[in-house]
Amino acid sequence: MEAKILGVFEKIDFPEFNIKNIKAKIDSGAYTGALHCTTVVKEQTSNGAVIHFSPFDYPDIKITTKDFRMSHVKSSNGKREKRYFIKTSVTIQDETYEIQLSLADRSQMKWPVIIGRRFIRKHKFLLDANKKPSAKRIADKIG
Repeated sequence: MEAKILGVFEKIDFPEFNIKNIKAKIDSGAYTGALHCTTVVKEQTSNGAVIHFSPFDYPDIKITTKDFRMSHVKSSNGKREKRYFIKTSVTIQDETYEIQLSLADRSQMKWPVIIGRRFIRKHKFLLDANKKPSAKRIADKIG
C-alpha cells in the first residue's frame, strides 16, 4: 500500500457540516486538531448534556451534538484552557476519515483549522513540507 502524503496545507471538506473547501494547516507540532468556533453552549436535556455550536462561526450552520467531551489543552501561547472536543468526519484528498477536533477561537490565527499529529499517525499519513495542494483539486472545488 502506497503511503498517503499530505502537504503542510490541504483543502478539506466537512461533509457532516456541509462545508467544503476549507484550507487547513497540517501541523505535526500540534497533538490534536482544532476547528474555529467562538461560541459553544452546553445544555442539559432530558436525554443528557448536549452542546450547540456554529463551525467557523457560520451563522446559518447550527450543530447540536451529545457526542463531545471537555478536556484541558495547552494552546499555542502556552496557556492551559478548557475546550470542548467533537468527533466528526473530514474529507482530505477525496477520502473521508473520522477526526476529533477541539472547538477553539482561532480568529487571531491564520488558519481556521489545524490537523495535528494524532490524526496524521492514526491514518498513517506522511507529511511533505514541500508538497503543494493539487491544482486540479483546488480548481474542482472552486469551479
